[in-house]
Amino acid sequence: MSEGFEIEGLHGVSGRDALLRLNNASARETSLLTPERLDQLIGCARLALVVRPAAALLLAFEQSDCYDGGHFLWFRDRFDKFLYVDRVIVAEEHRRRGMGRLLYAHLLKRAVELGHSRVVCEVNLDPPNPVSDRFHAALGFAEVGRAAIEDGSKTVRYLAASLS
Repeated sequence: MSEGFEIEGLHGVSGRDALLRLNNASARETSLLTPERLDQLIGCARLALVVRPAAALLLAFEQSDCYDGGHFLWFRDRFDKFLYVDRVIVAEEHRRRGMGRLLYAHLLKRAVELGHSRVVCEVNLDPPNPVSDRFHAALGFAEVGRAAIEDGSKTVRYLAASLS
């Protein structure tokens, strides 16, 4: 399914306009970013990955990275060591081709190499994101908490997968 696609690192890569459009097209599930904020996130992320040409994007942070995202901080208050998936986005025209699994396979391998025993993320519960729920459940993620955000208009489930 994902044959012919290669993962590249984003650190030190310029020309991120297509990635900004990719992110902002999925803002309901992630969040809107400015070009400056995208650059900042990529600079701070332990893993900043892309499947070209702007087909998919993944950003992940270690517990000690200089990141201020509220969900990340929720995990940092509860776990000593983890790799947090902040966003994984696959362009609509590339969905159902295995790119999410390709990115997560790379992520899980790197997490082990970095000495992590846990990968964490959050998924929208309300508004629902059943595709992401099924995807993460198939990879062994389980709920470890919930939070209402944006004045109660959105609820997220916090998920964790053990790598041991």
